[in-house]
Amino acid sequence: MSETINILLAEDEHTLAMIIKDTLDGQGFVVNVAGDGEEALRLYAASKPDVIVADVMMPRLDGYELVRRIRKHDAQTPVIFLTARSAVNDVVHGFEMGANDYLKKPFGMQELIVRIKALLGRACTVMPQPVEAEATRFTIGQYLFDAVVQRLTHVPTGTRAELSYRESEILRHLCQHPSEVVTSRSLLLELWGDDSFFNNKSLHVFITKLRHRLAQDQHLRIVNVRGLGYKLISG
Repeated sequence: MSETINILLAEDEHTLAMIIKDTLDGQGFVVNVAGDGEEALRLYAASKPDVIVADVMMPRLDGYELVRRIRKHDAQTPVIFLTARSAVNDVVHGFEMGANDYLKKPFGMQELIVRIKALLGRACTVMPQPVEAEATRFTIGQYLFDAVVQRLTHVPTGTRAELSYRESEILRHLCQHPSEVVTSRSLLLELWGDDSFFNNKSLHVFITKLRHRLAQDQHLRIVNVRGLGYKLISG
């Protein structure tokens, strides 16, 4: 990596925190470690990290609350939750609080590094250049969607929603194939790198979030095609 990447690691399990720190230090990252949520909040304010890796279960302030407070004024810094909990409700709650990714314990260090680099690569490209001749702006029912700036505008009310990278990319794929099935597998392989059961659950969470985003137009639907994927229907 050509630039130093600063990571805030919030993990109360000291041995694990040191293993992660040593591994990431060896990859050229700069890692600040917090042993609880309150310390992590202070370090966040002091260091302005490029990415946050946070355990869900921590003393004094858990990972959910930590990220909820950060998201009040920072919607951009990528967050990866580390968790031993994988129930769908826990995953949904984590994404609702503002997480960008989940990594289930126990995990391999290489997987953590790959996910960090993927999020950082996407976060650093706030205004990517569109592929030539590829549509990046779409009219969807009552909405205008700009995939470059990741913004969804409800035209009648002027309401704007800033989408996360994955929300934007999923919606872009659906818009490029209106009324056609976009397979779950294709979305998972492109956006997550594999089509595991856990990542499929994450995809479903993002689809649910997009449905809420589009709820002001009652004629617009993202339909689940059982066993295959999803399609965007207007009318």
